[in-house]
Amino acid sequence: MTTNIFQVISPVDGSIYLEREYASKAQLEQAIERATNAQEKWQDRSIEERAEICTRAIDIFQQHNTRHGEELAWQMGRPVRFGGGEVSGVVERSSYMIDIAANALADIHIKDNLAGERFIKRVPIGVVLTIAPWNYPYLTAINSVVPAIMAGNAVILKHSSQTPLCSERLEEAFREAGLPVGVFQSLHMTHEDTATAIRSGKINYVAFTGSVAAGARIEKTIAGQFIGSGLELGGKDPAYVREDANVHYAIESLVDGSFFNSGQSCCGIERIYVHRSVFKDFVEGFSDLTRQYILGSPLEQETNLGPLVNMKAAEFVRNQTAEAISLGATALIDPSLFPMDHPGSNYLAPQVLIDVDHSMRVMTEESFGPVIGIMAVDSDDQAIDLMNDSEFGLTASVWTDNMSAATAIGNRVQTGTFFSNRCDYLDPALAWTGIKNSGRGCTLSSVGYEALTRPKSYHFRVLT
Repeated sequence: MTTNIFQVISPVDGSIYLEREYASKAQLEQAIERATNAQEKWQDRSIEERAEICTRAIDIFQQHNTRHGEELAWQMGRPVRFGGGEVSGVVERSSYMIDIAANALADIHIKDNLAGERFIKRVPIGVVLTIAPWNYPYLTAINSVVPAIMAGNAVILKHSSQTPLCSERLEEAFREAGLPVGVFQSLHMTHEDTATAIRSGKINYVAFTGSVAAGARIEKTIAGQFIGSGLELGGKDPAYVREDANVHYAIESLVDGSFFNSGQSCCGIERIYVHRSVFKDFVEGFSDLTRQYILGSPLEQETNLGPLVNMKAAEFVRNQTAEAISLGATALIDPSLFPMDHPGSNYLAPQVLIDVDHSMRVMTEESFGPVIGIMAVDSDDQAIDLMNDSEFGLTASVWTDNMSAATAIGNRVQTGTFFSNRCDYLDPALAWTGIKNSGRGCTLSSVGYEALTRPKSYHFRVLT
């Protein structure tokens, strides 16, 4: 007997946290029709009106900060002490994209001496389908949701079946803010029904965040539809600590960049290259700080390292780590320091590996968990070659007191975002983008509005 019900299994204790029903085909068709009809009217609203409603929605969303944090802990395992951080990120990114909308969407006027007027308008593309993952469920969604609505589009949000409450909470906020019915809708959809929606001929853009394999399926589904897409996929983000780096500062930042969210971040640090002259000091300090993590229930305030989202994810990281050790890597963290880490558990101790190289999957394959490999290098050139030796290119960072060197290295590293002396942060004023298998397209910044609109040219001639 088939059922349209799905369950959210909590990583906290393996219990059924909630149940939801997938949308029926009729409900899907109705939602797309509502979005199409609503968008035709919404695009006529002024940017000021759109901004007022979007700002009100984000304010309403922020008022439930504590609730959001607790629900995230139950759904995907992030400690409640960090729950407010994602809400703050939603406010920061949304506010920025709302503030710049008028300039980013302004007409482009061509100045000349012709008898008439020429200009380019940025008009909405129509209905945007946003497909968001579980690891940063609000942030990954809001990157496209708010700018799409601000640009005059309608949005349908399909969230991961691990975090369905997140799409519902966003819809509640927009509804309470007075957004017209149909402009923003959340739907719980199967993969098959998501593909059906894309093939409907009524979706004009797909904003997807997820794995490389899922991104390839999205591209295959889109083929022949002549619609745009933005694909934020995987990462194996590197860091390079130069000999002139502030080692203490680099350690603090890179430990956090490696293990925040239990390493379940596409832009988290997954491999580190350290100049040999500071390698010993860096590794010792990095390992000492890692041992201070408290692995436990994400519902406890003292916990700063929660479980991985499910058993499959934990076993993947365990296998990757065990394979590296079998090939000669040295593990510096004793798992017994973290009693909740044991075989058969999705609570996983952080691990630091040295004596690693690129023959090991832990240095080349996305881990998406709390394990980091650290290699010694002898020069900038060697570090750059190793950083570029990857199928991914989302972010990369260098740690140095020499900004000229940082710029020169950044010009050679193949990545979408290059940091110096920081990592794992999305500045909404900058384009968020990746290269290689990290995807294509762009969200955030004024550039992020380009994919959510299309240019329409006006050429008026005055007859005398």
